[in-house]
Amino acid sequence: MITRSWPRALLHIDADAFFASVEQAINPALKGKPVVTGKERNIVAAASYEAKALGIKRGVTLWDAKKMCPGLIVLPTDYETVSIFSKRMFEIMRRYTPTVEEYSIDEAFLDITGLRRLHHASYRTIAERVQNDIRRELGITVSVGLSVSKVLTKIASELNKPAGFMAISMRDIETVLKTIPAEAVWNVGPNTAELLRRHGMHTALQFAKQPREAVARLLTKPGIEVWQELNGESVMPVIVEEKTSYQSISKTKTFTPPSDEKSFVFAQLVKNIENACIKARRYNQLATKIVIFLKRSDHRTFGLEAHIAKPSAFPLELIPIAKQLFESLFLSNTRYRATGTILCDLTTAGLIQPTLFEDPNKIVKIKSVYSAVDELKEKYGKHTIHQASSLYAQKTQHLTSRRDVPNRKLNLLKGETKRRRLPLPFLQTEAG
Repeated sequence: MITRSWPRALLHIDADAFFASVEQAINPALKGKPVVTGKERNIVAAASYEAKALGIKRGVTLWDAKKMCPGLIVLPTDYETVSIFSKRMFEIMRRYTPTVEEYSIDEAFLDITGLRRLHHASYRTIAERVQNDIRRELGITVSVGLSVSKVLTKIASELNKPAGFMAISMRDIETVLKTIPAEAVWNVGPNTAELLRRHGMHTALQFAKQPREAVARLLTKPGIEVWQELNGESVMPVIVEEKTSYQSISKTKTFTPPSDEKSFVFAQLVKNIENACIKARRYNQLATKIVIFLKRSDHRTFGLEAHIAKPSAFPLELIPIAKQLFESLFLSNTRYRATGTILCDLTTAGLIQPTLFEDPNKIVKIKSVYSAVDELKEKYGKHTIHQASSLYAQKTQHLTSRRDVPNRKLNLLKGETKRRRLPLPFLQTEAG
């Protein structure tokens, strides 16, 4: 039944310090202690709330983090185990509603409108049951926002972190929004926030109270939709379908230690291009523009872009273009810590018609080669076959010792191999 207070009932569920919390869940001895991940990159990738309380944030170097907390526990990032926890978290959510949008690896939107009778519970109770199930079964906490639109649920879930719950009904909107800065609203970027401030709108409520005509004169469609959502009008759907296309694909990787060796840095860039192309081919898309960027050891980033005459998702065709850009960007005697690429202005592969000057046989051969590469990837793992120019990066992504490898990779279960493992985490005992 739809009521005046709840014309829609949406949830935003956000895992608290997800990567670090997963480490504490699989190793109870870490609970209550300052833990960070990112050892393989020499920077903090994620921090537990105990570490955050000491001022340790994402992106801080491990050297600086250890100065803040000499007893800091530093771990490598265990992407495999985190993915297992993420999948299980979403499975718990789907027990309560099939309408779940996996917004990122550690957060989701749920639509529970009209499900009170099914679950014999209020919307608040349904939300709390999901929250409690995740805590009990996975050993991690999540913060939950319940409201009538996606923007309002995002605001609600941020208000009582960690392990918090907040409900914003239609009657509560004004009371809550008057305390929220405009720049803290989801989908309001720095430029939009500055524009709103220049027009006297410093809080979310001041923005929401504007007449629609005034908002339409000031902002484009995305900004108008945020205004609608702040007023309790749900216009942003909960998207259940898996994404099937992208406007751009970005891949970047940090390596340690930083390097000034040209062939090594270029190999890292080529590996990023290969990864981006793999994803583009998976979604049957081609890039019409490529961007490359290099990040120096001082964290300053420089990039260049180029349009692609023949749209492509094949490294063999994109690497020569990237090589020219790289030659213009790379400076000798300069240490680099990361490279990246963005495939832009993507279009569907089937919509591209070959030109009169292209060799049809060459096109068929390149497609056949990468079709075989993709088949081998599915069978034996990514980069089983790769460009020779990325060989240096394949062997030396991070200079780490065995103890820097996540436990899940060191402790294989019976029947598992390096490439194929069961979707189970490696749990440590208190003594372990």
